[in-house]
Amino acid sequence: MNNQFAAFIDDLKGTHGKNLASVILYGSAAAGDFVPKQSDYNLLIALHEITPKDLRNAHSCLREWAKMGHPVPIYFTVNELQTAADVFPIEFHQMERARKVLYGTDVLAGLNISDNFLRHQTEYELRSKLIQLRRAYIPASASVEGLKNLMSQSFSSFASLFRAVLLLHNVEPPRTKREVVALTAQTLEIDGKIFEKIINIRENNFMPALDEVSANQLFADYMAQIEAVIGAVDKVGKS
Repeated sequence: MNNQFAAFIDDLKGTHGKNLASVILYGSAAAGDFVPKQSDYNLLIALHEITPKDLRNAHSCLREWAKMGHPVPIYFTVNELQTAADVFPIEFHQMERARKVLYGTDVLAGLNISDNFLRHQTEYELRSKLIQLRRAYIPASASVEGLKNLMSQSFSSFASLFRAVLLLHNVEPPRTKREVVALTAQTLEIDGKIFEKIINIRENNFMPALDEVSANQLFADYMAQIEAVIGAVDKVGKS
């Protein structure tokens, strides 16, 4: 990936020139928790100012980056990173804890992240993803492979949100998803073995083969534990 990063940054420098302030890798790849064919290389691009022309000019290099199978980076101005930290506490906490500066200055250093809306955003994101999970289950339930793919692909988003769940319970999140999931289960006193099974599916680790009955049961248990996490978040600050 070093060659791909270097080539992409050269393209960004050619596109944005002195307006380019920083390029930062964040998430699982920066945390040492990357799973090939499952995880993404998430990039933050910070410009001093963003106009429609800046975004329009970026089309060519971003198109080539996307052709390699990578998600389109997110764009912020340097000033926005400070003013938006109270609106997106989940995302900024994730960036703050697992990042690698690929170019320019560390624009996330010393970020003042407000947690005033952390509980609301966490519950909103969890509930939204649970609704999506239920919807996706309908076509996925037609096959064991479909269920395995749904559980492994959906779990990354939930595991990322578990970091916010830990923060809400005044627990410092570890770096890797496996550690975060285990600590969340311990903190909330729920069945972490269900999540471990899905992590093993996601990482292609050995586990007993699933048939139609056991795959559907695992999904039911998975959904039940997600609902338990949401219930715990909903209670934060209400007692």
